[in-house]
Amino acid sequence: MKRRKFGTTGLEISEVVFGAGAVGGLLIDADDATRRGALWLALDLGINWIDTAPSYGNGASETALGWLLQEVPEERRPHISTKVQFDANAGDFPGQAERSMVASLERLQMDSVDLVQVHNGILASWEGNSRVLRPEHILGKDGVADALDRLVDRGLARHIGISGTGQAGPVRDLIASGRFASAQIYYNLLNPSAGRDMPAGWDAYDLENLIATAAEHDVAVMVIRVFAAGVIATDTRTGREGGVVLDNDVAADERRMAAVLPLLKPEHGTRSQVAIRYALRNPGVSGVLVGVADIAHLRLALDAAAMGPLPDDLLADLYRLADSNFPPPPGD
Repeated sequence: MKRRKFGTTGLEISEVVFGAGAVGGLLIDADDATRRGALWLALDLGINWIDTAPSYGNGASETALGWLLQEVPEERRPHISTKVQFDANAGDFPGQAERSMVASLERLQMDSVDLVQVHNGILASWEGNSRVLRPEHILGKDGVADALDRLVDRGLARHIGISGTGQAGPVRDLIASGRFASAQIYYNLLNPSAGRDMPAGWDAYDLENLIATAAEHDVAVMVIRVFAAGVIATDTRTGREGGVVLDNDVAADERRMAAVLPLLKPEHGTRSQVAIRYALRNPGVSGVLVGVADIAHLRLALDAAAMGPLPDDLLADLYRLADSNFPPPPGD
């Protein structure tokens, strides 16, 4: 498993990150033997980072990692990132951060984590939605960034980052602020706008090349929703396909994927492998966060990274599709 520089942290991250969230759900829903087998397979094949959050399974993800990592020798333990979801209506951001972090560390059975991230949507305006933050909430005095820095000062986390969901403009401001080491950014072959400039008339939400902004400021990028919550990988729906960006529409993603399918050949790999290879083609990406439902999916993800980036001809065809808003295949 190749590794990539993780911004200015001095860390290197495996190209595939084990996502311990609810979309794949393996660490939340599987039996103990399956969870144990998945973790050891990931470690044996070179994954060195696992991403979790208190909200994943209402603490079940962190709790599972807590006992699983006790079985792993110290020298083989992966980097762990978790998150704090702030209540914008409650104030006292330092207190919220401390209470959340202490509870996470208890579940994880750890003294500190490598990265703690803001787990809120970020918008320019705020209408009282407690899960939405404005940049002022984050960058202001005694705001969210100051609260997370205090966790670092206390040794509870090594670095701080954001989940870069919401509006592109405010997220760009946070990336450029110099306060954060990393950003989790929505990027996939059905909505590549975080990784390239889109033409006029692009009909999905435009993330305005946030990955380039991150590269400019040496902020690490961890790609999220590389499978568009499963739409790219499979035609089977789980009910967990809801988007994390504005205007993310499952039906629209299904229409786009129908236009992509005729381009794919066996030598490109499975649908999920094409998605991973697409994201890794972008040099501004540090790692791709992959949520899996079973161990076979994990091995496919690791094999995708070993295959290397997508070939130039397929990448060009995918760019042309995106630039023309994924027209349906001829005769469809």
